[in-house]
Amino acid sequence: MNRISQIELDDHNLPPPTPEIEQERRVAIFDLIEENSFQLPPREDRAVPQGPYHLGLAIRDKRLVFDVGTEGGDKAAEFHLSLSPFRQVVKDYYQICESYFTAVKTLPPSQIETIDMARRGIHNEGSRVLQERLEGKADIDTDTARRLFTLICVLHFGG
Repeated sequence: MNRISQIELDDHNLPPPTPEIEQERRVAIFDLIEENSFQLPPREDRAVPQGPYHLGLAIRDKRLVFDVGTEGGDKAAEFHLSLSPFRQVVKDYYQICESYFTAVKTLPPSQIETIDMARRGIHNEGSRVLQERLEGKADIDTDTARRLFTLICVLHFGG
């Protein structure tokens, strides 16, 4: 029950993604729906609706918005996170991804592996930042944080 069963990105105001970014998005959403851990922590003033949850992600007014609903359509939670803590790690991630996509086309496997290790390291850092920012709002595991960070990058790309 402590999981996301559906995810929707509000990207209607964003430029169209590149084919590489669109592929990253599809894979992240598929993997996230297949396996994730997402739990809203108990609140003193009200009961926490049970999952599975529908999650909407958007960037509004320079803030990352998590809109969490139940499968029945009721609002479960909404929280807004500043994008500031994500700016540098997203920028670094996009730069290393560009290098990676270029390397795949032109470099030998040993050099691609080095760039991919750096890419994973930056991705892990972004996931860690996300888990810290969600503390007290939602409990997520590392794999869920990684997939959500990928989706944040997709939104940030145009935001």
